[in-house]
Amino acid sequence: MRKYIPILLTIILLLTLSCREDEMIFLSSDTLVTEPRLDGNIEGFYLLNEGNMGMNRASLDMFNYRTGIYTQDIYSERNPNVVKELGDVGNDLKIYGGKLYAVINCSNKVEVMDKWTGKRIKKIDIPNCRYLAFYKDKAYVSSYAGPVAIDPNAEIGFVAEIDTTTLEITRKVTVGYQPEEMVVNDGKLYVANSGGYRVPNYDHTVSVVDLETFTETKKIDVGINLLRMAIDKRGDIYVSSRGDYYDTPPNLFVIDSKTDKVTKQLDIPVMEMCMVGDSLYYYSVAWSYITNSNSITYGILNTQTKQPVSDKIIKDGTDKQIMIPYGLQVNPETKEIYICDAQNYVVTGYLYCFTPDGMMKWKTPAGNIPGHFAFVYKE
Repeated sequence: MRKYIPILLTIILLLTLSCREDEMIFLSSDTLVTEPRLDGNIEGFYLLNEGNMGMNRASLDMFNYRTGIYTQDIYSERNPNVVKELGDVGNDLKIYGGKLYAVINCSNKVEVMDKWTGKRIKKIDIPNCRYLAFYKDKAYVSSYAGPVAIDPNAEIGFVAEIDTTTLEITRKVTVGYQPEEMVVNDGKLYVANSGGYRVPNYDHTVSVVDLETFTETKKIDVGINLLRMAIDKRGDIYVSSRGDYYDTPPNLFVIDSKTDKVTKQLDIPVMEMCMVGDSLYYYSVAWSYITNSNSITYGILNTQTKQPVSDKIIKDGTDKQIMIPYGLQVNPETKEIYICDAQNYVVTGYLYCFTPDGMMKWKTPAGNIPGHFAFVYKE
């Protein structure tokens, strides 16, 4: 789970009981948030709420464009026989083919569901799993391999390959320390290695994996504590570095996938990003132990020129209401912008919808620490 401010793992019992009861008001409930939209190929989206670590509060919400209705906590309602419901810390969410994949980090599993119903198809066990990528008939899942713990001797990570038909793990490849997001291009898997458990000895590499042989062919030296990855239509890969929270600031780097070399350091702090056409939308929540505070910024980058075109996504002042931005997605058809607010990580979070020009369209309660989107397309 991403944390921008250190959070104590010990939670007061009273908080646990009272907050959970209050939030149950919103569970499995429908809210009409906007007018129905009948055009376009996107039916709606799922939103994965991470849930506070150790609290078993990951949950899955759904928004339906055809009805304008937002529904909270559909997983528990549609899978009543699953013990502990979705699990502990929802870390990534993607749709591939007819299946919805949810990475549940601290429950050490990937939940595979039917993309239309949200009903479980299978649970795949992978320790300390992190993020998903897909290529042809395979899914790829990054894994920290070892337990959740800061440890200078933490295990090196791996990527698991899953057959999307049988949903069985077929191969594994060792990469760097604490691998995070991945992208695929031209038969190669690129893996951002963070080394976050080995602080202050962070990893600083991107592993390149040949998908035919499923072997790591090289490591690209990029920057410390890597996290996010995105690729544009020219094959340029964008990789975010979280820095060390002291003297090395967050940054964004560009890798040319033709040469597998870093071509640019953009000097832009990025914690989350979303690629739509030639625009890279991003925000940053940069924690500093020197100032003991967060620095929150938003922006849009032109991926053709590699120049920022705006330092704002939200233009009506609503950004002042958002305590901790924690998820970002842009509808590729309408260009509507979705931003989540984790609040203080304990109470119910919110989902905001903005028009393409940054004006708030609607807002709704979500789950605890909302953060990961998956659009549902017509078949």
